[in-house]
Amino acid sequence: MKNTVITIDGHSGCGKSTLAKSLAKKLNFLYIDTGAMYRAISLFFLESDFILKNGNLRNDYISCMSSLIIDFSEPNENGESFVRLNGKNVEDKIRTIEISNLVSHVSKNSLIRKKMVSIQQSYEPKSNLIMDGRDIGSVVFPNADIKFWVTASAKKRAHRRWLEYKLNGDDISIEKVIENINFRDHNDETRKVSPLIRPKDSIEIDNTNLNIDQTFELAFNHVKNHLNEGIGKNIN
Repeated sequence: MKNTVITIDGHSGCGKSTLAKSLAKKLNFLYIDTGAMYRAISLFFLESDFILKNGNLRNDYISCMSSLIIDFSEPNENGESFVRLNGKNVEDKIRTIEISNLVSHVSKNSLIRKKMVSIQQSYEPKSNLIMDGRDIGSVVFPNADIKFWVTASAKKRAHRRWLEYKLNGDDISIEKVIENINFRDHNDETRKVSPLIRPKDSIEIDNTNLNIDQTFELAFNHVKNHLNEGIGKNIN
């Protein structure tokens, strides 16, 4: 029996990961955070001195690509799994403004995206799947069972991301976060390889004026209706 695939795409800071995690826990689906994958590979290049001052990669970065391993830990008792870089959990290192600024440069690279997409697609045969990112419904799983396009105003997204940084102990101004959000939006939408677009046949959720619970309920109702129609029994 074919596994169900749900994709969630959208701009930085619109709550994709929070929504995906909540849906995965409710449905007992496997959740893959593709943004964490790109952050992890950005961390690797930063710590290995492959990043130039202009944010581009050194020409010899390809030499390490074949041995680079990015995967996820087994889910814990709360159903949470964490991105690993060469076998080590790096969640505590990848949520900084420095990595946020680097990831837009790194994610534009066609060879890196090809490697990441291959890893992402390898999870489909393993489990029912929820995956969030910026090209999941358009490139990674264009034939996904359910596709969401989540959006919010840039100002609201910047404020949410600023609160995350504060919780992580980063002393950063809201102005810097707005600058980073706008920078990433531009890079994501204009890159030549897999630009950020609304996937065909996706369900739009604008959560500018919605809280986490309201966003979840709206998405879950769509999923519940789809799955109930497909399997002929009620999911509550």
